[in-house]
Amino acid sequence: MLRDHPGCRRYRQAYASRILVWLLALVLSSAPGFAEQNVSPGINRSYENPNVTQWRGVFERDGREVWDRRDDIIRHLRLQRGQDIADVGAGTGFFTALMAREVAPGGRVYAVDIAQNFVDASVQRSRDQGLTNVVGVVNDQQGVRLPPESVDLVFISDTYHHFEYPQATLRSIHRALRPDGELVVIDFKRIPGISSPWVMGHVRAGEAKVIAEITAAGFALSERLDFMQTQFYLRFRRQ
Repeated sequence: MLRDHPGCRRYRQAYASRILVWLLALVLSSAPGFAEQNVSPGINRSYENPNVTQWRGVFERDGREVWDRRDDIIRHLRLQRGQDIADVGAGTGFFTALMAREVAPGGRVYAVDIAQNFVDASVQRSRDQGLTNVVGVVNDQQGVRLPPESVDLVFISDTYHHFEYPQATLRSIHRALRPDGELVVIDFKRIPGISSPWVMGHVRAGEAKVIAEITAAGFALSERLDFMQTQFYLRFRRQ
C-alpha cells in the first residue's frame, strides 16, 4: 500500500476530479474533425535503431522495479494456457519470453515494438529458450498493427508514456482485443514532491490521467494493484 505521506493523500483526494476533467477534455478532443496532436514529440528517437545489448543493460538491471518484480507481475497477470497475448513495447523481450512459457501450449505472444531490432531480439530470445509461440510485429506511432479481435490480453509495461498518439494507439488496441479482452498497464507513479525528477520530466501522465485516457477509449478499470513502490499496475476490460 502507499505510505500515508501528505503528498499521497493530496494525490488520492484529487483523483476523482482529475479524472472527470481529463475525461471531458478527451471527449471534446474526440469530436469529428479533431486531429490528434503528438503529445510527446521525439520521445522515441532513441529507439529508432537501438543497440539491443546496450538496452539490455538498462532494462534488465537490478534496481529497475519491473525487472526485480517480473515474477510477481507475471503471477498477477493470471495467464492461462491457450491465450493469445500482445506485449506492446516488448523491448528486449524478457516479459515476452515469460508470457510465452505461461500460455504454451496452444497460445501465442505477439512481441510488438516500433523498433525492428527489438522485435527480432524478442523473437530470438524466446526461440533460444525453446519457445516457438512468439510472433514479431513492428508497429508505428498510430497503432499496434494487430488483426481485429486477435488477442485476449494486451500488456504494456513502461511504454504507455511513450505513446505519441495515445488515443489512436488505444483505439487500435481496442480493435485488437477480443470481446471482454483485457488491457494491463504498468507505468511510473508521477507524484509531485515524491517521484524522481527524471519521472516528473520524462513521464507526461500520472496514474489518474492514464485511467481517464484509457476509460475514454472504451475500457473499464477492473483492478488496481499497489505492490510496487514507484510504479502502478492497472487492469482494464474492453467494453
